[in-house]
Amino acid sequence: MKPHVLAIDQGTSSTKALLLDHAGEIVSRADAPLTQSCPGPGLVEQDAAALLESVRTAVADCLKTVDPATVAGVALSTQRESVVLWEAATGRPVAPLVSWQDQRGTELAARLDAAGASEEIRRRTGLPLDPMFSALKMAALLDRHDPSRVRSSAGSLRLGTVDAYLLHALTGGPVTEVGNASRTQLLDLATGDWDGELLDLFGVPRAALSHVVPSTGPFGTVRGLHPLLDGTPVLAVLGDSHAALFAHAGWRPGTVKATYGTGSSIMAVAESPEPADEVCRTIAWSTDRPVYAHEANIRSTGRTLTWLAELLGTEPGELIRLAADADAQDVTLVPAFGGIGAPWWDARAVPVLAGFGLDTGRAQLARAALESVAFQVADVLAVLPGLRRVVTDGGLSRSDALMQLQADISGVTVVRPSHHELSAAGAARLAGLSLGLWSTEDLEQFADRGLRTFTPDWDDARRAATVGHWRRRLMAARDLGTPGKRGTP
Repeated sequence: MKPHVLAIDQGTSSTKALLLDHAGEIVSRADAPLTQSCPGPGLVEQDAAALLESVRTAVADCLKTVDPATVAGVALSTQRESVVLWEAATGRPVAPLVSWQDQRGTELAARLDAAGASEEIRRRTGLPLDPMFSALKMAALLDRHDPSRVRSSAGSLRLGTVDAYLLHALTGGPVTEVGNASRTQLLDLATGDWDGELLDLFGVPRAALSHVVPSTGPFGTVRGLHPLLDGTPVLAVLGDSHAALFAHAGWRPGTVKATYGTGSSIMAVAESPEPADEVCRTIAWSTDRPVYAHEANIRSTGRTLTWLAELLGTEPGELIRLAADADAQDVTLVPAFGGIGAPWWDARAVPVLAGFGLDTGRAQLARAALESVAFQVADVLAVLPGLRRVVTDGGLSRSDALMQLQADISGVTVVRPSHHELSAAGAARLAGLSLGLWSTEDLEQFADRGLRTFTPDWDDARRAATVGHWRRRLMAARDLGTPGKRGTP
């Protein structure tokens, strides 16, 4: 009987389950939607128990017509930086999940920066001091639910990213994958383990955290994940952006991966974990050794479209269709919701909508929102060395208009695979590699199936003028958020 690999992709807006056969083809899929709540300014949360239930639902639906005995192993891809606090004995969450988009760590970040800690934090972790990363969220959760740190120091309260929470719930094991751990700002990239001085700096007890293991584990075996058989091993775990890079065979030179999701991750394998000025360093994955990557994170890409759709009382898909053939005219949208991410890392930047008038309609606003995605990604691509081509994934990558716009604005070739569930596929392919089901050469062939290529049409003069116009309005968004300055959109 040919084996299957079950991939679970736990994302911000949904949990997907995909079943891949021995040829790497998807034979079954299911998804379970999730919602977010914003209980206050800068606060973004999800129901952690509902998140776990979405995993159970997606798996059950995916395996409805498949013999679960054919599943040789499970692969897990997860949203990153988000944090869950739960009881070690029961697994029950004691607070809502704090999303990667949440900004509640801003005040502590400012205090640490004023104390001169930013440079050392970045040197050890590869990450700028920013509320997006997990450590500040962990500190805030403990300040509220265990201010004395008694329970967390005793290990009766556990903290972790989504992978750690799900692995505890599904296997009982207190482990977390090293790539996910590298996004917490508590892991020393040089050692691949928790850093004692950083734990003290952020006030996070080591006993509250799970043990760090490579991307192929050991993770243990699942239990109670019906209809999957108890004892089915978890073979691979990756952060969602890391998994997409793996699916693209991102170890090949000159490959830069751009994921167009709620936010965007632009990532490329790096030769070493050396610092990069405008982008983060991170561990992409680790099997026999760690593979490092340079990464840039953009806070609002797909979220910009959903925000505008909610505002206009329509659906994001309708706005994308409207934007495809529209002209934004002079309208520019800088979606600095919670600040601007890479390569600027300006938490004070504010959203700007400029160039509109009484004749501005939905089409111009939709096009400006779509263009804001391409402009933000282009800003990152401009600072990444050795770029040969951009490989894309995520829901927004389905837009031909956006992919062509990305090629035109960036002046590089953009390549899109025929299917978009790259995070799940990447985790599954790592699991299959560890099983001996596929070779590295097989994975490269999988990555090259059904590609569509978008090549730049603009000349250098048009590109420079268009990007210059965007940058002026981006700088206005930064100036407007800086005390004592006034931007001029």
